[in-house]
Amino acid sequence: MLLRIDATVEEAEGRFITNQAMLLQLETLRQGMYEGHYMVDTFMYRGHGEDDEVSAGRAVALPRFSPAKLFFPFPVTSNTKNMTIDAETVKKLEKMLDRLDTLMGDMEEFVLFLEGYPRIFRQPYSTYLILDKVMFGRQMEKETIINFLLRSEAAGDGSPGVLPVVGLARVGKSTLVEHVCLDERVRGYFSSIVFFTGGDLIGAGNTAALRNSGVVKHQDLTAASPSHGRSLVVIELDGDMEEETWRRLYSSAASIMEHGSKIIVASRSEKVTCFGTAQALRLKFLPQEAYWYFFKTLAFGSTNPDDHPKLASLGMEIAATMKGSFLGANIVGGMMRDNLNTQFWRRLFQRLREFTNKHLIAYGEHPTDRIQKGHPVDIWRMARTWHPVTICKIFQDRSYQQHAVPKLTLQDIVTGCATDQAVFGTVAWRSSIPPYYTYLATCASQTITKCSMVSKKRPRQVRV
Repeated sequence: MLLRIDATVEEAEGRFITNQAMLLQLETLRQGMYEGHYMVDTFMYRGHGEDDEVSAGRAVALPRFSPAKLFFPFPVTSNTKNMTIDAETVKKLEKMLDRLDTLMGDMEEFVLFLEGYPRIFRQPYSTYLILDKVMFGRQMEKETIINFLLRSEAAGDGSPGVLPVVGLARVGKSTLVEHVCLDERVRGYFSSIVFFTGGDLIGAGNTAALRNSGVVKHQDLTAASPSHGRSLVVIELDGDMEEETWRRLYSSAASIMEHGSKIIVASRSEKVTCFGTAQALRLKFLPQEAYWYFFKTLAFGSTNPDDHPKLASLGMEIAATMKGSFLGANIVGGMMRDNLNTQFWRRLFQRLREFTNKHLIAYGEHPTDRIQKGHPVDIWRMARTWHPVTICKIFQDRSYQQHAVPKLTLQDIVTGCATDQAVFGTVAWRSSIPPYYTYLATCASQTITKCSMVSKKRPRQVRV
């Protein structure tokens, strides 16, 4: 069943689908695919997780925050091949089979309709290389935004439509909007695409005052172009915007932007939803099943997990501690991919588990939640003997190609590199997909200083 669904999803993702009902059905198929693979991987790998060095002869308990703790139906203390499946597990398997069977029932019509949509030219890459180069898990959201941008406004007053995009820090708002603006359909519809940040809006009385401060991502000044005059403005905010400031800017924009122009406002704050002329798009972290699909590919690269069931079992445990973090998946997954070694993965899991439990006990919060809120987090390290280091802040550097960045990385700190600096900067991760952000971290050695001593000022080029 999963092979058939996989083939259908892959075929659908290779076509330009514009129908919203088709996109919704594709999203349902995709989620069923993730859930099915999660169930199969649980069945195949879970029994290989028994390891005296990890569990000291006891079942490995996932942290209390993890939904996987309730989902995993197979005992860790038995090998998969000798596993006795209880009645509750049989019900879960039957329920999953029924769900997949229902999804397959409608695929014949779905595949038939797919033939009416043009193909997307794509070079043949492995799954890992595809994930390394394209956005994962946001296809439905991307098409929703594109549908808004290309749709004529119902109101005939000519005022630009506004779409708020809301979500937590590092959930993928900037990446999603960037990929939307790179789409050829969007570039063919608008003659100009301009990005502004919250810093650009400070002191700006009207849209005209912003013209020299934004970043032009696309421009087509050909008078004969069908898109001539229509513009797309993207405003990226770290937090709120005063309602009076917004009314002033929107009024100015409505007076100078051509009919058919649109505005996207991306922010972490729910308050910007009141600015929209359309229903806000809210981004959330991936569900556990989709996150494991993503994490597994990053951790194994082009290696087949089925050839390494012990590693795959440890990988499921590690993914369950990450709480859906994209940044964490890329940092930790990269370390795992470079060290396909059971002992290394086992030690990494131990340290991650201790790191997570420490923050849950001390603060009542998962470290991912603390980072999202901008709170300091004590970094985990592969060896217990190294002196503690605290991550005081993680932020995005949008101009790393023009400005020097630290040579030290977070992976270096985790695996043992030391520095005698009280406060120092590191590279957390460099994104390989648009907008190609470099994520920087300000760190402090706890034996020398505290985070409170770190200057709160940041370079103008850096935005949180």
